[in-house]
Amino acid sequence: MTIKQRFTVIIEASEEGGYHAWCPSLPGCHSQGETLEEAKKNVIEAIQCHLESLVKEGTRPRQEPEEFVGSVEVSITT
Repeated sequence: MTIKQRFTVIIEASEEGGYHAWCPSLPGCHSQGETLEEAKKNVIEAIQCHLESLVKEGTRPRQEPEEFVGSVEVSITT
């Protein structure tokens, strides 16, 4: 059986160079890459491995709640 789920992923530029990626709803699920695209590919693989280990343990991955992650523009009067 194949289970498809969406997960929020955060990818940030690292001070040392490259990118650090992680999935907030899966503690300990981190990866990295030299480029943004490589970091995205690597964190997807990390999530898959993480979920496979949960399934082997008999734990069903929980659904991530719907949320908004993005940027908003804010104006202030000075």
